[in-house]
Amino acid sequence: MSIGLISFAAVAQFAPVVLGGIFWKGGTRRGAMAALIAGFVVWFYTLLLPALARSGWLPISLLEHGPFGIELLKPLQLFGLAGLDQITHAMIWSMIANIGTYVAVSLLASASADEHRQASLFVDVFKQSGEAGGARFWRGTASAPELYNVLARFLGAAGAEESFRQYAAAKGLQWPRDRLEADAALVHYVEVQLGGAIGSASARVMIASVVKEEALTLDEVREILDEASQVVVYSHRLEQKSHELEAATAELREANERLKELDRLKDDFVSTVSHELRTPLTSIRAFSQILLEEPELELEQRKKFLGIITKETERLTRLINQMLDLSKLESGRAEWQDARLDMREVIAETVTGMSQVFGERDIKVEVSVPDRVAPVRGDVDRIIQVMLNLLSNAAKFCDAGRGRIEIALSEQVGALRVDVRDNGPGIDPSDQKEIFDKFRQVGDTLTAKPHGSGLGLHISRQIVEHFGGRLWVESRRGAGACFSFTLPHE
Repeated sequence: MSIGLISFAAVAQFAPVVLGGIFWKGGTRRGAMAALIAGFVVWFYTLLLPALARSGWLPISLLEHGPFGIELLKPLQLFGLAGLDQITHAMIWSMIANIGTYVAVSLLASASADEHRQASLFVDVFKQSGEAGGARFWRGTASAPELYNVLARFLGAAGAEESFRQYAAAKGLQWPRDRLEADAALVHYVEVQLGGAIGSASARVMIASVVKEEALTLDEVREILDEASQVVVYSHRLEQKSHELEAATAELREANERLKELDRLKDDFVSTVSHELRTPLTSIRAFSQILLEEPELELEQRKKFLGIITKETERLTRLINQMLDLSKLESGRAEWQDARLDMREVIAETVTGMSQVFGERDIKVEVSVPDRVAPVRGDVDRIIQVMLNLLSNAAKFCDAGRGRIEIALSEQVGALRVDVRDNGPGIDPSDQKEIFDKFRQVGDTLTAKPHGSGLGLHISRQIVEHFGGRLWVESRRGAGACFSFTLPHE
């Protein structure tokens, strides 16, 4: 194997420590030393040791069976990691050992005050250390003349004089009459001026040659910690306020969407109700006016017109009753008469009540119920209302003369299930959730809108759910629809 690759893997062990020193304030000297030791140990074990074994310096069995015959410790397949070339294998394990040791030792062993200070200065090198707060805890020995001489050496006497005059003016002083204090602000200022001429790195070296920095006192360290604690607390409060603001914003957005939906439903309600009221009222008015103006109209024609008036009146009554039911259900003022129900009798009564509708449209109805079923609890009138809504919808979407409706009653674990299936046009999966909303109807966009207020399924679902059941639909376009609901046993 190339000695260059082995050397590269060795040099790479310095990378985690170098990068950690640049970007991580939590790194410590002991963590760095431990990381280098761990990395080089694994590098030696997985790269150099196999090379020595192949050269005959060590037994080759070390590579084939591992030390002491432990297969998991084979240098070329450490802990069972196989299928990689030797360099990749060694780099993976050495980096895991190196980085893991660096992080673990740095976190477990607390850093000294000097390490904390040096880490802050090095990691935050691009921050304005001369600003208030950043350099306020700098302590060192320096003199203004020495700093002036360093600046004059690279900028010239005129440049240094102008720089010090500007600094003094900013402090409200006059240079050189007033003596300048060689504090952290002046040191930083001179370093910045030098950095513009010779570069920041060279400027830092030159400043370090005339400035002797001192360690912080215990009181200063406490002051730094107190200030840092206040910053952390303030940061946590800001983060908490930010989360609260985000939550409030989300709630406002959700409320706004609900208001938009309610506004749209209101428009749908006004449009639907006005349409549903206008259509029968128009028919009633027109045929009533004919009967009033033509008293000599033939008897059969009069009967026909009176029949239409009666049907439109019943349609108005149903709409008004549905609106009243919806209002009572949503306000919680509905009256419920719980009783023990036999669903076979409910189905039979509903089918009998709908027999005239089925006959007029020539729809075949098949009923399948078991001989015996467990009773359920419910309001008989409300459950009949659910069945009438489902059967009316099925009849409405079946083709006259070719329609077929199947009603099935079956037992489930702890509940009875009722299925009402038709051979109508079916419902797209994308529409199956919306049809249970108020004033929602799904019809063929190329034909007229189906008759009805769009409240029947919404009311039916509320009734079923009131008694602990569930109402849903299973369908696909062109294959009919099956509306099902369950009611728990008594």
